[in-house]
Amino acid sequence: MSRHAGDFDVIVSGAGPAGLAAAALCADAGMKTAIITGPLDPFAKRRDPRTIALMRPSIRLLEALGIFGEELRARSNPLVKLRLVDDTGGIFSAPSVTFDARDAGWEAFGWNIPLEDLHPALAERAKAAAVEFITASATGVAGERRDLARLRLDSGEDMAAPLVIAADGRASRIRQTAGFHMLTHDYDQVALGCFFSHSAAHGDMSTEYHKDQGPFTTVPMPQDRSSLVWMVRPGRARAIMELGPQKLARRIQMESHGELGKISDPTQLKSFPMQTMSAVSYAKERIILAGEAAHAVPPIGAQGLNMSLRDAALAAELAADAFAFGDDIGSAAIMDEYDRIRRRDIFPRKAAIHLVNSALLSNFAPLQALRASGIALAGAIPWLRDLVMRQGLAPSEAHLPRIMREDESRQDTPA
Repeated sequence: MSRHAGDFDVIVSGAGPAGLAAAALCADAGMKTAIITGPLDPFAKRRDPRTIALMRPSIRLLEALGIFGEELRARSNPLVKLRLVDDTGGIFSAPSVTFDARDAGWEAFGWNIPLEDLHPALAERAKAAAVEFITASATGVAGERRDLARLRLDSGEDMAAPLVIAADGRASRIRQTAGFHMLTHDYDQVALGCFFSHSAAHGDMSTEYHKDQGPFTTVPMPQDRSSLVWMVRPGRARAIMELGPQKLARRIQMESHGELGKISDPTQLKSFPMQTMSAVSYAKERIILAGEAAHAVPPIGAQGLNMSLRDAALAAELAADAFAFGDDIGSAAIMDEYDRIRRRDIFPRKAAIHLVNSALLSNFAPLQALRASGIALAGAIPWLRDLVMRQGLAPSEAHLPRIMREDESRQDTPA
C-alpha cells in the first residue's frame, strides 16, 4: 500500500522533541506535514528522570511555538547561575568558577525543563498545527531520490515527499539505509539520572562537579528539588543502581559536599550508556538528519537537545523559505546549506565536550593541566568569562535560526 506522492510536502520520522518541533514549524509555514511516531505515544506523559537545560535560544523557540507558558514554567526552573567545581582531587586543580546570567544582562541562561512535560507539550502543539500523526516506524529509504524521498514503514505502507527530516534517534533506520556515514566513540562510562529533594535552597544554580570518573551535575528544579546527571564507570554505576533510596540520598549528599543540605527522596533512578557520535554529513539527497539521528554527545555543558532543537529550527526555516518562493524544498542547494551551517555549530562543540570528558578520565598530566587551566582562565579573565557565557552556550545570534534569535534580530520569512 502506498500514499500518493503529493499527500505531503514534508515527512518527519521520529516524534522526539526535535522531530515534533520540526513538524510543527513546517506545518506553521503552510507545508503539508506528517510525522511518523514510532511505537510510543508522543502525547502520553512518561516517567522520565531526565531534565533538559534549555538555553535562551531554545526557550525563544518554545515561546514562539506558544508552549512555554505558565503550566510548563511552573514545572521548570530558571538557570541563573552555572558553577564549575574541580572535584577530581588531582595534582592539577582549578578554583571553582561561577557564571551569573545577570553579569551578561540576562534574567537567566535558560530553564531546566522535565522531558516528561516537554514531550507531550510539543506533541499537542504539532497536532494543533495540523500535523498528521502516523503510528508506525520507518524501516528505511526505498529507491532513488531524484524528485521524492520514499520511505518504507513497518505497517507495510510506503510514503513519499520532497523532503524527509530524519529525527528517529541514534539507531536511525533512515540514516542507515540512506547511506550516511557515522563517526562514533564509546566511552567507558554510564550516565545516571534521578530527581531528589534537599533542605537547602539551590539558589537557581546548576553545579557541575568535575570528578575523576566524569561530571556530577545538579540542576535546580522547583520547590527545593533538583535533578542529577552523574557520569561514572560502568562498575560504579552498577553499584549505585543497587543502592536503596536512603543510601543513595547519603551518597548524593556526600558527592555534593552537603552544599544542598540534607538530601532525601531520590526518585526515578535510571542509567544511560555514554557515546559520542556524529554523521559525516548532515543532509543529502532530500534527507536531513536532526537530533540524535545526526549527533549525540555526553551530557556535559547542556549541549545535546539544544543542538537538536537548532537542527529542527534550521531544517524548517530552509524548507519554509524555499516553499514560500515555490522552490524545491529538498533541493541539493538546501541540503548543502543545512550541512554547512550545522557543521559549523556541531563539530566544535562535540570536540570540546570530548576534550573535557577525556581529560577527566585520563591520567595524562598535561591533559589534566590543560583542563584545569582552562577553567581557571575562564574565571580570572573577564572577556573570556563573557565569551564562555555568550558563545559557549549557543552560537552567535547571526548563526542561529531566525526563530531562535532575539526579537530585534529576527527577520521575517519571505511571503
